[in-house]
Amino acid sequence: MSRVFADSFFFFAILNPHDAAHSRATDFARRHRASLVTTAWVLTEAADGLASTPRRHTFHRLLEDLENNRSNLIVPTNEEMFEKGIELYHARPDKQWSLTDCISFVVMSEERLTDALTGDRHFEQAGFSALLK
Repeated sequence: MSRVFADSFFFFAILNPHDAAHSRATDFARRHRASLVTTAWVLTEAADGLASTPRRHTFHRLLEDLENNRSNLIVPTNEEMFEKGIELYHARPDKQWSLTDCISFVVMSEERLTDALTGDRHFEQAGFSALLK
């Protein structure tokens, strides 16, 4: 496994030792040297989730760690990707997928990724492997 998508689920699990998925996330991080692919939208979701917690300061370190590893890819926000995410969001009214998830699915498809560091069943519904389930 050379590249894997990192969802906010993974970042929350890594940063919070009390998270139910913490041990699975840290075990993956120790055993695998896969490059991470994520999006600015996922990172926004992670920062939002940490905003009112004692771990707020950890977001800056997380972002620096991601940016300092040149093999990682943070897909920036852009109108084209946003529109593709909106299209998928509207095309699947039968699902409870968030817009951030839809954008993630588009990025995963375009980057030809099949595995996601998440426990979110929505990734499985979209045809991807959720590695932290």
